[in-house]
Amino acid sequence: MALDPTKHADWEIAEDSESRMKTVYQLAEQLGLQKEELLPHGHYVAKVDFSKVLQRVEKKSDGKFIDVTAITPTPLGEGKSTTTVGLVQGLGKRGKKVIGTIRQPSGGPTMNIKGSAAGGGLSQCIPLTPFSLGLTGDINAIMNAHNLAMVALTSRIQHEFNYDDERLAKSNLKRLDIDTDRIEIKWIIDFCAQALRKIIVGIGGRMDGFMMESGFAIAVSSEIMAILSVAKDLKDMRERIGRMVVAYDKKGKPITTTDLEVAGAMTAWMVEAINPNLMQTIEGQPVFVHAGPFANIAIGQSSIIADRIALKLGDYVVTESGFGADIGFEKFWNLKCRYSGHRANAAVVVATIRALKCHGGAPVPVPGRPLDPCYKEENVGWVEKGVENLIHHINTVKKAGINPVVCINHFYTDTDAEVKAVRKLAEKAGARVALSQHWLKGGEGALELADAVVDACNQPNNFKFLYELNVPLRTRIEMIAEQVYGADGVDFTPDALTKVKALENDPDISKLGTCMVKTHLSITDNPQLKGAPKGWRLRIRDILVFKGAGFVVPMAGDIKLMPGTSSDPAFRRVDVDVNTGKVKGVF
Repeated sequence: MALDPTKHADWEIAEDSESRMKTVYQLAEQLGLQKEELLPHGHYVAKVDFSKVLQRVEKKSDGKFIDVTAITPTPLGEGKSTTTVGLVQGLGKRGKKVIGTIRQPSGGPTMNIKGSAAGGGLSQCIPLTPFSLGLTGDINAIMNAHNLAMVALTSRIQHEFNYDDERLAKSNLKRLDIDTDRIEIKWIIDFCAQALRKIIVGIGGRMDGFMMESGFAIAVSSEIMAILSVAKDLKDMRERIGRMVVAYDKKGKPITTTDLEVAGAMTAWMVEAINPNLMQTIEGQPVFVHAGPFANIAIGQSSIIADRIALKLGDYVVTESGFGADIGFEKFWNLKCRYSGHRANAAVVVATIRALKCHGGAPVPVPGRPLDPCYKEENVGWVEKGVENLIHHINTVKKAGINPVVCINHFYTDTDAEVKAVRKLAEKAGARVALSQHWLKGGEGALELADAVVDACNQPNNFKFLYELNVPLRTRIEMIAEQVYGADGVDFTPDALTKVKALENDPDISKLGTCMVKTHLSITDNPQLKGAPKGWRLRIRDILVFKGAGFVVPMAGDIKLMPGTSSDPAFRRVDVDVNTGKVKGVF
């Protein structure tokens, strides 16, 4: 019997449920995996040798594919990961062979505000501690591979600065003439460390490196994480890593990891990481965990590889895109589906009465502070006003030609009148609507949602991309801004305009998708603007190029690639029972 989530913390529920977990061998048998395809990391977590699985099942037809997205969240999050796990459990209760494909959490939010994204209440992915604290080492591998590129780059700059051509030749090095004012990447770390956003490296003498400005970004924003998300196999990953642009020379020519002769060694760090991780829900359904979060500053999708094997092994596959449909779903639609060839049969848009009230005029919740009492009081007017944000996201899903299902993620403070208002307006906008109590009741509470999703999957859809790759870069950015965000247009800073003009003259750019960086707290580039604002323009301040991943990355507004740690971070409540070695306080 599971613990009551109204009386127990998520980590307590997870710990209690872990006493009844299936072993990875039982999960493998449930999935139909063969012994040599399973790579155990203990009794309850394993990697899966995806290449062996695909060789065996590649001719099988794919199962139904469902993406879970959301309305624009409050800073507290609206339970999208919880809904993803709950839907997997609900479909399991209906007797469906279902698999979840979700993202591995970053140490940044796990030790900061949002938690580990394992779900919550009676809809969690377990075992919680390994899920939240490094899992099988994929992010560590990404950090080592990425930072090795920085080691290669900074040491090469030092040697070129200190050595003449003859001495370089004796070291078997070719002068690359790297422009130290055009370094395209930073160091990475998997924490929210604002003090490392801007640093000076190379302080000291000539043996201590070349002194220049540098900095850190969070690990999951690395291009290598993006490559892990979109790579189809190890060969594809190796080629993509070799195309990564790390800097430019003094004539404006890109310097790649291949030029630095480091791409092979970087890939060596990723050989194990390319295999998805196998875990389970509290109710025992299999879940593949692979690639990372942050759709606001990264692609924010679980891996194509995990989806490929799941779609061959399951009848229903539920994946998740980061944050709201304006950023996570848009990247699922125009990037992940483009590179994978997969098409979703349905998309779930998660909404909470709490978030709808926020978009309708209630005070914005502040993490670490008590929720304003107004959120526990009925206010249908705020909810109806906030539904404008929900309808905006429903329309985004419909533009992709995918059938939308609205999940009202039910909180015990929600009233019948508030729920009725959401249902009426969302159905009028052309979406199926389901009330779900998966946090409180697990799969049993998600049956209405599961039924709505099955119904949506059985209906035809008309999938189409927002843009084709032959559309000019500026036009693509404008299409995303106007048709997905609702902007009146796009303004480029002088530096961004110079970059975008140069990129439009590069024939390789026509092969790259567009991966926007934008706040998740608003449809606009201003996190303070709620609802579905009108009469605004998107500001693009910079353009990055991820040639390896296959993206051009426009940077909108003031968002940073290194988040900051709050004054009341989660790590203050994490500890270890020294008698048992069990971790407590992770959520």
